[in-house]
Amino acid sequence: MLARLILFIVLGIVVARAFWRLVDGVVAGISGKPPGRSQVPSRGVAMVRDPVCGTFLLPDHALTISDGRSRVYFCSARCRDQYQKRSA
Repeated sequence: MLARLILFIVLGIVVARAFWRLVDGVVAGISGKPPGRSQVPSRGVAMVRDPVCGTFLLPDHALTISDGRSRVYFCSARCRDQYQKRSA
């Protein structure tokens, strides 16, 4: 008897949450705003391109070398090493 009651309570919570997410999605679709906490930043994030493989990445997470006047960004040590071999 107690197990059945707990099962119904859990099922009720799951159904209520699914219904709320559905309603939230419909309201967000009508208003044009993204639902919940997944807000898109108001401005773009500057990304850089790895010159070896062409991968776009955030400068904060990239490996860099400086060639005197500018910085060159890489996604991995392998790409950095290949670039250094090509420039030598």
